[in-house]
Amino acid sequence: MVLSSHVALAGIWGGLLAIERRAFLQAMFSRPLVAATGVGFLMDDLSSGLYVGLVIELFHLGSASLGAALPENDTLAATGCAAAAAGMTGGTGASTPAIWSLAILMFIWLGHAGRFIDRALERYTTRLEARAIESADHGELERAVRQNVWGMWPHFVFFALITAACALVGFLCAPWVELLPLRVARGLAWAYPAMASVAAAIAARGSHARRAALFAGAAAALVILGSAAATLRWHP
Repeated sequence: MVLSSHVALAGIWGGLLAIERRAFLQAMFSRPLVAATGVGFLMDDLSSGLYVGLVIELFHLGSASLGAALPENDTLAATGCAAAAAGMTGGTGASTPAIWSLAILMFIWLGHAGRFIDRALERYTTRLEARAIESADHGELERAVRQNVWGMWPHFVFFALITAACALVGFLCAPWVELLPLRVARGLAWAYPAMASVAAAIAARGSHARRAALFAGAAAALVILGSAAATLRWHP
């Protein structure tokens, strides 16, 4: 069962990761696999966080911020999808590949939305950064620190609210998930290994290795076999 504390914890985790990704520490906690697994742990559904994070990590493995170009916000996509999956699991009582697939399909677009929010907030933080530098030049160091801190808060608030909302939506959708026809549920379950294989192939292909195509095919095959075994475990 999903409690209000689960939603709140997921939101706080999402907000903290937004700060870690942009301005503080940058110790790779905001990578999709770690971010999603953290959400699953906080919402008492570690398996959903791990399996959702695995697909999104592979899908975004080759993304990087180059110059003024901003990549999709893979952290928000990971926390949102994982929170939704954990919310559905809390409502249905079972963590299954069908739920993982449905959560990814519902909220993978958050990567694009996160990039839009990053661009919008960048203007605000740039203005505060200029003011902080000006304050520091005038010897007002405490004011400069406060302005830098205020520049982080919008990221925390926006991404915390979005992650918490995903957890709540997942929980509210749980009754409808239980009513899905068996064919649809099995289709969603088999969609998970398909997503995982495509993501693994993209990750291998993005490595730019000399035999990247071979690695992509091998990675896809391995992930298909592993994911199919996990799917059959839930849907024999």
